Amino acid sequence: MKLAALTLGAAVAFGAVQAHAETMIEDQDASGTYSMEELQVAYPGLTEDGFAVIDASGDGEVDMEELAAAREAGVIAE
Repeated sequence: MKLAALTLGAAVAFGAVQAHAETMIEDQDASGTYSMEELQVAYPGLTEDGFAVIDASGDGEVDMEELAAAREAGVIAE
């Protein structure tokens, strides 16, 4: 029983660390997408070229699918 409690406690603690490891991006204008300026708050080193890579549609905004794809590809950190 103690082992189960310790295992559960470790899993919960690890999950909490993982949750805090993800970079938080604020959608300041509540548009449902992220502008370069919004992404630069979370990723200060983001350049125009880097943003263009993430913005696969080329519409000047990064949606959740583009952001997820960039994270999965390792273009930006989680």
